[in-house]
Amino acid sequence: MGPRNLYLYTFGCQMNVYDSERIRQLLAARNYRLVEDPADADLIFLNTCSVRAKPEQKVYSALGRFQSLKKEKPKLIIGVGGCLAQQEGEKFLQRFPYLDFVLGTKEWGRINEVLDNVETLEKRGLAVSLDGRTNPYASLSFFPSPSKARSFVAIMQGCDNFCSFCIVPFVRGREVSRPSREVLEEIRALAAQGVKEITLLGQNVNSYGNKTSDEISFPGLLEAIQEIQEIERIRFTTSHPKDLSPELIRSFGRLAKLCEHIHLPLQSGSNRVLKRMNRGYTVEEYLEKVDQLRKACPQVNITSDMIVGFPGEEEADFQSTLDVVEQAQFDDLFSFKYSDRPYTRAAEFQDKVPEGVSRRRLMELQARQRKITVKRNKIWEGRPVEVLVEGCSKENAEEQTGRTRNHHIVNFPRTDDPIGSLVQVRIVKAFAHSLRGERIV
Repeated sequence: MGPRNLYLYTFGCQMNVYDSERIRQLLAARNYRLVEDPADADLIFLNTCSVRAKPEQKVYSALGRFQSLKKEKPKLIIGVGGCLAQQEGEKFLQRFPYLDFVLGTKEWGRINEVLDNVETLEKRGLAVSLDGRTNPYASLSFFPSPSKARSFVAIMQGCDNFCSFCIVPFVRGREVSRPSREVLEEIRALAAQGVKEITLLGQNVNSYGNKTSDEISFPGLLEAIQEIQEIERIRFTTSHPKDLSPELIRSFGRLAKLCEHIHLPLQSGSNRVLKRMNRGYTVEEYLEKVDQLRKACPQVNITSDMIVGFPGEEEADFQSTLDVVEQAQFDDLFSFKYSDRPYTRAAEFQDKVPEGVSRRRLMELQARQRKITVKRNKIWEGRPVEVLVEGCSKENAEEQTGRTRNHHIVNFPRTDDPIGSLVQVRIVKAFAHSLRGERIV
């Protein structure tokens, strides 16, 4: 069969980006090539997110738009995968009669089987098994793409924490770590293709290896990656504060390739709310770990997540959140309004916060953090920094863009430095979401 066109759209987190790359590779073996316009596609695949209500609604809107394409091209195949696919399962097929298949988060390896049934038998496909601590990547071949400076590598999937607001354990399954041998082989393959920076992914990377006998710990994995000569930088996300060990904290001060950045979600500045969230730590314990991180690595950049409007959150709880944001001085903060998620305990809580109150709190929190972020970013003005060149700026073709070790985005006048180069740039202006610099010759 000749080349066919694939429109692949990814919603949500870095894990979904990684999964979509694996899907792209699997479909390339079936002679599918990527296109940017769904109207040109023979296969439309949406890799979905269900962590909040907003990305879920975006998926439904996209599928609604594709109905007319299906009428124009009856042979067009439309499929959904990822977390929302896992959450809804057969309901997806019932709601969208023109949808051809649904693929869950641990079923990537069955995409060929599902597509065979769709293409040859015109049989709609459903594969959403989530049983056991199964590594969803175990049987998947890996062919790294060339000409990339940075790459994600999933080291584990699933979560055993069951925070009361979080759907992840229900759509990603129980926590399972990939064998370190498999992870290191993948990173070496990426390094051979020119990748300089690796970001390790997991719902809780801090607990890597804990559920697997004879496996190295997460700090041990970082040490092993440190020995891969071609890799210049190592990052990871996401960390759960309760599992942030002293050994991992010390890694920031002693592993040269481990970048000076950690994303450490707090979620609320109120101990009462944290307890209802089932987070497993107090504000005081969290701030103590922040202090330990900054002692081990004074230049560390700390970012966090925060939810406002959690059921039962009172004005005093929200004020505690504002107080903690001032005390912690996060370099950046990803903040969201609470939304009910299926299967979670918080969805059953009756004391919901009114939408207007949640919206006002979110705006106030974001305004407070914006001032802190700009202030902390301005510290870099006039300083030379190391930037990993990632390519041309999306906003200005005359500029290149890259990241510092602290994970700041830097835009600077275009030079002849190829993607993957580590260059010295002097910061001339700081903004809320990026830095502007000039190349140091």
